[in-house]
Amino acid sequence: RLGLERADTAEKALSVIVDLLEKYGQGGNCMESNMAFTYHNSFLIADRKEAWVLETSGKYWAAEKVEGGIRNISNQLSITTKIDREHPGLKEYAKSNGWWDGEKEFDFAATYSYVNTARMTTSGGRYCEGYKLLNKHKGSITSEIMMEILRDKESGINMEGGFMTTGSMVSVLPQQPNLPCIHFFTGTPDPAR
Repeated sequence: RLGLERADTAEKALSVIVDLLEKYGQGGNCMESNMAFTYHNSFLIADRKEAWVLETSGKYWAAEKVEGGIRNISNQLSITTKIDREHPGLKEYAKSNGWWDGEKEFDFAATYSYVNTARMTTSGGRYCEGYKLLNKHKGSITSEIMMEILRDKESGINMEGGFMTTGSMVSVLPQQPNLPCIHFFTGTPDPAR
């Protein structure tokens, strides 16, 4: 929200978010119940001209500029070796913790994840299923198709049960500045409605 409020481009919003992250960190309980549950955040940040993926681990972060095609995020780190911006101490912190030897190519997801990244991207998880659904419509994704994907319960994109999807958003951002941007938000806790 603060990125949207304080920036007029996707890259400037990225800068706002990482500046706040470095100054204040992240955390706090993500559940309203007494169960302690925390996680690190990922963001898709886009404007009319460019898009970025930002993934975080504590105060450390990596960002990838989306150069085309399709891109998704979901419950895991997905930035690997294509890192276009990063926390200045990202690699040194990983090295000091013994997560990276400083010799092989740096892979953010493999280094900062708790599970094997190759296994995650080949599993049936939300990230992989989301990628499959987006790839199925690559080159012809409309707002209606995106809404259909976000409503999909079989894939796990629209979660039910212990953890539930509580909202979804679809934005249409035409590159022509004279055309309006259109934003669709769910009005109920379940995007399938």
